[in-house]
Amino acid sequence: MSFSIRRMYRGDTSWDFLQVSRRVLICSAVAVIICVAALFVRGLNLGIEFEGGGVWESPASEAVTTDTIDDAMSDVGMDDARIQRITGGDDIFRVRGELPSGATAESVGSVLAEAAQVDPESVSARTVSPSFGDQVAGKAQRALIVFFILIALYLTLRFEWKMALGALLAVAHDIALTVGIYALFQFEISPATVVAFLTIMGYSLYDTIVVFDRVKDNERSLSLKARMTYSDLANVSLNQVIMRSINTTITSVLPVLSLLVVGSLFMGATSLQEFAIALLIGLIVGSYSSLFVAMPTVAKLKQREPHWADQDRNAEVLSASNSIESAAVTLAAERYDRSSPPRPRKKGRKR
Repeated sequence: MSFSIRRMYRGDTSWDFLQVSRRVLICSAVAVIICVAALFVRGLNLGIEFEGGGVWESPASEAVTTDTIDDAMSDVGMDDARIQRITGGDDIFRVRGELPSGATAESVGSVLAEAAQVDPESVSARTVSPSFGDQVAGKAQRALIVFFILIALYLTLRFEWKMALGALLAVAHDIALTVGIYALFQFEISPATVVAFLTIMGYSLYDTIVVFDRVKDNERSLSLKARMTYSDLANVSLNQVIMRSINTTITSVLPVLSLLVVGSLFMGATSLQEFAIALLIGLIVGSYSSLFVAMPTVAKLKQREPHWADQDRNAEVLSASNSIESAAVTLAAERYDRSSPPRPRKKGRKR
């Protein structure tokens, strides 16, 4: 095992990533389809900053249940209120819904305090208008569009448009899976989650650019000397950077896990959970997509270029020629063995 790890650090492995990616991409396509279907079927659990409304939080006791809080909210006209009992640190009731007509945030907080059997001053309230939620959603969409445009321009100028397309496809794959998981499990999406999504895209692109940079270096130094095909060139490059990608992912995931476990579960900081879950999913998926989505896409596009298509044909001809020569040598050896007379046995000396 240690020998294999040392070989990975030196880049001496010879794994065929592109061959594996053909099978792995089928699983990715199925996962993306499931996530997109979840977006249409279940939708996203948007936070108050996007939908507008009010959020009230109250300390929770063992004697009071969510059904009691639900009945109290129905009495003030909040029949569609979403009520959660959040554990970890201090238990709290969180009530979210649209403010009823004729009611104020303070009056709803007083009803919640009475139902939860706590002091009204211990209840916190926060309201957001629907117009503000629309502004936040619009800004998030514009930020995403500008991000894709700038990255496409940079990668096209720094490398080429085929690599820009492969990188953006990998980023779209990462975002589709991450957002789809949020839709499947109905995690709440807040502005912190949107920031995490943008961070995911930056990390995924960083890992992808490392791979592309290695490919470009090898294309200048190896392809002319060894007359390699682009698939071989891509596999060599991926084997050289695989350990760097693994180490980068591990060192990035460990702090996020500590943020999620310690901050969210033990300290009760639920706002950290919204940020950490998106980061954790995105870091893992982003490392995978750099190796098995971005590079295989670029290799498929590059193989259609005349130079690399000729290299593929030459490799096929050479492989076929070697196979024919090997078969001819084997056949000649078999014929020689059949036509040669049997060797006489040596007689032993008489004593």
